[in-house]
Amino acid sequence: MDYVVFGIAAVACLVGALGVILASNPVHSALSLVGTLFGIAILFVEEGAHFLAAVQVVVYAGAIVVLFLFVIMLLGVDKAEALEAEPLGGQRPAAAVVAAGSLVLVILLGIRAAEVSNGAKAVGGALNGPGANVAKLGRALFTDYVFAFEITSVLLVIAVVGAVVLARRPDRDEIEITETEAAE
Repeated sequence: MDYVVFGIAAVACLVGALGVILASNPVHSALSLVGTLFGIAILFVEEGAHFLAAVQVVVYAGAIVVLFLFVIMLLGVDKAEALEAEPLGGQRPAAAVVAAGSLVLVILLGIRAAEVSNGAKAVGGALNGPGANVAKLGRALFTDYVFAFEITSVLLVIAVVGAVVLARRPDRDEIEITETEAAE
């Protein structure tokens, strides 16, 4: 049964990841990312990491992808753009070199991990004190570290506002009005 669940989740992750890369529409790409994140959440549930699965769905598939879609819709990047115009010369060959190097690195790390691994399961003990680990983690996140999470959320909002301001293109009507005012 574990193999079936793993197979289905792995296929969902791979199909979603390919959709993110191959989709020509950014909205479709973001929705494919949701499929990938749900596949990862299924893998977390299969491993018994229910808290991580919930975080995966709520934080990543819920909040982050909705934020991506909001920015995509707000900026209007779903319109077709000229792919032939390359703003930075040589960026595509450089990206190909980085991708090939990353692939070689992943393969070498996989070979090394296969040599080192003895097949034994990892062992982890409970955190100190009574109660479940998830309850302790939640208590720590919402008491001791709540200020750090609030600062992080403020920084994310500032980043989105900055991206909108920097990427906003003036309308043609605004440009014509400015040119008319400048001519007078």
